[in-house]
Amino acid sequence: MTVQPQQATMPTVLVFEDDPGGDPLHINMPVPHPVPQLDAQPFPTAIAETAPQPNGAGPGTEPFRYWVAADSLSRAGQTWGPLVPAGTKWHPKVGRALTAHLNAGDDLNAFYDRKGVWFFRSTVAGVNVAACESNEVVLHETGHAVLDALRPQLFNMASAETAALHEAFGDISALLGSLRLESLRIAVLAETHGNLELSSRVSRMAEQLGWAIRQGAPNAVDPDCLRNMANNFFYRDPVLLHPNEPASMLSSEPHSFSRVFSGAFLKIVAGIFRQQDLQDHAGLGRAAEIAGQLLVDAVVAAPVVSAYYAQVAGHMIAADQRRNGGMYGQSLRSAFIRHGILSLEAAASITEPEVARRNAAIAEATPGGGDEESLMPITIQGAMYGITQPLTLFAPAQERRFGIAGSDPAGGTVRPSDPERVATSFLEDLFRRGRVQVPAEHRSAASFADDNPSRLKTHEITRSATGEGLALIRRCFD
Repeated sequence: MTVQPQQATMPTVLVFEDDPGGDPLHINMPVPHPVPQLDAQPFPTAIAETAPQPNGAGPGTEPFRYWVAADSLSRAGQTWGPLVPAGTKWHPKVGRALTAHLNAGDDLNAFYDRKGVWFFRSTVAGVNVAACESNEVVLHETGHAVLDALRPQLFNMASAETAALHEAFGDISALLGSLRLESLRIAVLAETHGNLELSSRVSRMAEQLGWAIRQGAPNAVDPDCLRNMANNFFYRDPVLLHPNEPASMLSSEPHSFSRVFSGAFLKIVAGIFRQQDLQDHAGLGRAAEIAGQLLVDAVVAAPVVSAYYAQVAGHMIAADQRRNGGMYGQSLRSAFIRHGILSLEAAASITEPEVARRNAAIAEATPGGGDEESLMPITIQGAMYGITQPLTLFAPAQERRFGIAGSDPAGGTVRPSDPERVATSFLEDLFRRGRVQVPAEHRSAASFADDNPSRLKTHEITRSATGEGLALIRRCFD
């Protein structure tokens, strides 16, 4: 009798597929995944902590958290790598590989800062909540790094709308990363009965982190997660919005305002899915890839302007016409109109002949470039902000390619705000939210800088690169 050799089995690790779950009583079950490979182009990643053995450790242990984070980082590369232009790399300050730090301190937060991605943890109501234990949180933060590789000009832009697009891109990264998994595509189709516009486990971002934040601030986040892409928030010019509102309302705060664009994107995926020949998990996977490709094309090409959402929307429609002959144009226009990102007039104006006339300029758009390339620096008086010297901001003032904008809720098209107003409004909102670090040597006698150490400062006032005056520089996206 001949003994057949046993097949070698691929080593696996236990991970959460998307998030630990909404509260301590409803924890998702971990599943086995192949040991992730981090050092893959074009987005190699690394983890600062030492890799444990893949021994099947369960939730709440450090080995489990490591492998969840590694699985997420690997999945982010698999999601975006095939969609980005050839030659795309991390921002130069990141280095060759994006490094994740899994225990960065005591907080309910995570952030990307061009040095890496940082994940915090905290004990809430007896539950140890570690941000790195959520695939959605890790995919979100890695999404910031991917967008920074594609459009580094957005990082220091003084604009609520560009900052919000960064946050929306992070949530979209989590959505598309989740939809790479066949098991999650099957689950969400069953949960929504095929209507992807409905709330589901892939539209609800960071359920556990949302639960933890609600224990101390019940109105700060959605009732069942951190943010839900299944929403109907309607566009308003962020310079007209309050700097802070409960989660049930829209504000100029970037995470809040991001929901307008991410809500439209979910509807785009749903619309493209409805047009697939097969209404099954394979068709949903294909719809997600198509929508992700159109978004990448758009953020590479769209000029950085006030009413930035509208330009990205217009360039997604243009990309569909170039790639797919306009096959998905109706789904794109419908989603952007329903969220007010495009007015009816604007959506109707992006026709095939109009795109054809502008194809040469769109084709010349390439990723990367200098962080401040083609941006308009404006100088304002520092005294009115409690600062000792004139202050430079970068305003969204590139040349518009499409003459389009969002909807006025009362009808018609919103007139985009002046770039200088966009920039100064953004600065004032940062101060109102206590998000600016002002070193003592740059403070005037009338300074009102927030010194609360528990409030993360996303921006700082520092000496201008030219050596003349001061500049507003972003520290991180949290």
